[in-house]
Formats: sequence, C-alpha cells, structure tokens
Amino acid sequence: MKPVRDLHLERLVVRAPNWLGDVVLSLGAVRDIRRQFPSARIEVLARPSVAALYGAVREVDAIRPSAGWRADADTLRGAFDAAVLLPNSFGSALSPWLAGLAERWGYATDGRGVLLTRRATVPRDLRGESEVYYYRAMLAAVGFEVSASPDVSLRCPDEWKAKAAALRAGRRVVLSPGAAFGGAKRWRPERFAEVGDQLARERDAEVLIVGTASDRPLAESVAARMAERRRVVCGETTLADLTAILDGAEVLVTNDSGTMHVAAALGTPLVAVFGPTDWRETAPVGTRHRLVREPVHCAPCMLRDCPIDHRCMTAVSAERVLGAAREVLAS
Repeated sequence: MKPVRDLHLERLVVRAPNWLGDVVLSLGAVRDIRRQFPSARIEVLARPSVAALYGAVREVDAIRPSAGWRADADTLRGAFDAAVLLPNSFGSALSPWLAGLAERWGYATDGRGVLLTRRATVPRDLRGESEVYYYRAMLAAVGFEVSASPDVSLRCPDEWKAKAAALRAGRRVVLSPGAAFGGAKRWRPERFAEVGDQLARERDAEVLIVGTASDRPLAESVAARMAERRRVVCGETTLADLTAILDGAEVLVTNDSGTMHVAAALGTPLVAVFGPTDWRETAPVGTRHRLVREPVHCAPCMLRDCPIDHRCMTAVSAERVLGAAREVLAS
C-alpha cells in the first residue's frame, strides 16, 4: 500500500468520535494526521456536544457540526479530498461515500468496509490497551507514519479562561458525580460530599460541582450533604467553560467520564473512581491521576445499570478516595 503522504492531498476532514472522552483519547491521531499533511487544510466534523473542544486543538483549521449522515453528506460534498473516520459506525462512512470523496479511511467495522478506500482490521492485541492505541493502529494500517507516544494533551485558550474568570476565581476543588454512560458508573453522592468537604478544608478552596443539565439533580443531592463552600454549575457551563474550570483546579474527583479525560489532558490532578468499565482501556492518560477501584469478580461488566448490588462502586470508601487525592496532590 502506498503511504498516504504520497497522495498529496490538500483538504482532509476528520470525522470525530461521538463521546468527549473518546475525543480526547483520539487527539494523538489528529496530531499524526497533521504531521503527515503539514500544509493541508484539516477540518473536523463533530457532533455539537463535543465540537467545541477542538477549539483548543491548534492542529485543526476549522470545525463543522455533524447533523446526521444525510446532512453530513451535503456538507462534505465537493469540500474535501479525503475523510479519516475515527468512529466505527456505518453512518460515519456512509456520509463521505455519498458525498463522493475520493479517499475514505477507517476501520472496516459495522459492515462498512465496502464504503472505504483504505480499510483497517481491529488488531486483537489491542484488547486491554488504552484507546489511544486503537486510533493509532487504524492510522498505521491505512498508511500513516504514527508516533510512538501519541500526544493527547490540551492547552486551555486564554479567551476561554477570560470568559470563565468568575468560575476560575480563587482555589477550587471540582467534583463531577455524573456519568453519561449510565448509573452503574456513578459513585455514591454522599461520598462525593464527604470527599468534597474534606478537600475544601484542606485546600482552603470552594467546591464546584460540574456536569450537564441532566446531572443537576444528582449534583444538588451532593451539595445538600456538604457543609463547606460549594456551588452547583451543572447545565450553566459550555464545554469551553468546563475546560477553563478544570484548568488550574486544585484537584478533580470524578467517575470514569469525559470530564476526567479533559482534566487529564490539561494536566490537572485528579482521582477517578472506576467500577463497571475497563480501566485498562479508558483510564486517563498522563501521570497526575490516581484510579480507585474495587477488584470484584464481575468487573468490568460494561453494563449501564448494575443488576445486583453495585458492589464495584459501593465498596469504594471516601477514605480511599481522599487518600488517593492527597497522594496525587503531594506528588
């Protein structure tokens, strides 16, 4: 197969993953694409819920909102020479095929191999490895030169910091008790409250409880159990605001979530409680984090809701999470 650098492409579109954590873990792939095509125009096609994060990725020239496979085909038609598909779905490959893009590259998953001009097979040895290497392996299989150590870091733009100045004022401990995947990923709210109160005292900080609008009832239940200064901002912040809040925070305490990955990419100290998900594949990247999990026989089960007693999460005490937070802060 001819290396992709020999194709002399001028306009590429990268179809972004659909979930925030996956977007962060795929940033190494975006940077490998840019290194291969340093002078090309590279745009990202992304769902509105994650698109704004690419404003902190200087390797991207522009962002296009994804609005479904039919509308995406219309927005891609005549605008690009090639599409690099990071999601695995059939629909993400159908749009550039319908748009008539000459080159369409990605994993041959979900029955979409016939729609691709360069297709990769998912390597068996990636099981149990970080998703960072999942995206890297796809690029290598379709003809890219890839980095040995993919870079998934983020730098919060100054304008995002300025816009969120009121939320960044003073010391802040951040709690993220929600998780879009499902209830099985959520640690107990009373333990978030206990950890938040103690860290607020130790760090002389205000606690900010972050999340989406749908997380607000859960966040309010955490806040109601707390005695120290706290503020619930669920549903009041954009993705840019959230990034600015996490940047420079004392520490984040979180479930396995997209917020966790954004904080890790910024270099913010964090503690993540893992339960039903595979910590080997979706752990944050970097060194300023600690994972707390209970090694029960049924984890990782990958279920959205626990059918038994949620032992993987209920067995994790506030004391263990506090100890991990103190350790990562001391290091």
